[in-house]
Amino acid sequence: MILEMKVPSPGESITEVEIATWLVEDGDYVEKDQPIAEVDSDKATLELPAEESGVITLKAEEGDAVAVGAVVCLIDMDAPKPEGGISKPAEKAVEAPKEDSKPVQEEKSTYATGTASPAAKKILVEKGMQASEVKGTGKDGRVTKEDAIKAVPSMGTPPTHGERGTNRTKLSMLRRKVAQRLVSVKNETAMLTTFNEVNMQPIFDLRSQYKEEFKAKHGVGLGFMSFFTKACVRALQMYPDVNAMIDGDFKIENDFQDISIAVSGPKGLMVPVIRNAENLTFRGVESEVKRLAIRARDGQITVDEMTGGTFTITNGGVFGSMLSTPIINPPQSAILGMHNIVERPIAEGGQVVIRPIMFVALSYDHRIIDGRESVGFLVAVKEALENPTELLMDNNPKKALEL
Repeated sequence: MILEMKVPSPGESITEVEIATWLVEDGDYVEKDQPIAEVDSDKATLELPAEESGVITLKAEEGDAVAVGAVVCLIDMDAPKPEGGISKPAEKAVEAPKEDSKPVQEEKSTYATGTASPAAKKILVEKGMQASEVKGTGKDGRVTKEDAIKAVPSMGTPPTHGERGTNRTKLSMLRRKVAQRLVSVKNETAMLTTFNEVNMQPIFDLRSQYKEEFKAKHGVGLGFMSFFTKACVRALQMYPDVNAMIDGDFKIENDFQDISIAVSGPKGLMVPVIRNAENLTFRGVESEVKRLAIRARDGQITVDEMTGGTFTITNGGVFGSMLSTPIINPPQSAILGMHNIVERPIAEGGQVVIRPIMFVALSYDHRIIDGRESVGFLVAVKEALENPTELLMDNNPKKALEL
């Protein structure tokens, strides 16, 4: 019996995905639930597991965009499992010697004798190149449009040391969607950024005093994210417009704080959401941050886990960033940028002292958030971080940390 494997829907409103990587080869024997491919949607990269065991026949190439519900492979469930585990049956190996034919084609390729397609000629003229400078891959060495696009004009005298190669790869669907969203944010919002600085010494002192006990009891570290998340929740409740968003001619106000956190994954930046952060303790925030970061790192994050969010925190400091202007994560109206912590001289009680200082930045949509709210919000975050015992822990750190 032949099973047709179709592309499952990764989430609401997603109509197509892209085959990012096949994890098996045509003719392989696969086991049920074995990951056979990674597929990109415009929101996440997901693994596609085999629905049954059998010999697989691939029906799509890497890089192909396929509609949700389309057949991407066939699985022959009656095929016997080969000895020694997952391998390609002998008859399949003889069936399509695609790899052997490629070198022959390459050997026949020659430099064109000035012959190029009309589309290729136009591109070469724009690059200031002649067809004779390009290796044609078309019939009889004809320069195709693709050849012209890939052609690199001469940079003058050829280098005498080292190689000068280029590599052209297609952006993943996720990366293309991120690019579109970032450009649309710049074009469709009145984005401004306000800055401040935070003396991190009080948080350093609390972490030094309680981090070992906290980790021993809860199994997670006491990091900076729990302090920043709780400081943002408090500030969002004080300035609700920062937690709102625009929908056409309407303002949508949220009475909850779903905090999106930007984390780096194997396929790029992911922004999973900490739901109802206002109800979480320090332990709850740290546990959720760790869980989401691991899932993003392992490529297991789902579309649902990245959907929604009313406010975003991004930490460029882990990469060494001193200061930045983060871009709003639509349809949200604001994003807080954390940065690296550097010992700097500051005035304290009329004296110059050295303290660990972090610059923070709030980018916001001026269509819905005025200067008073944006500056007031960032000052509220600063106040909470510089006085966490009183403003975030109700003057009882051990109780707040559940120790």
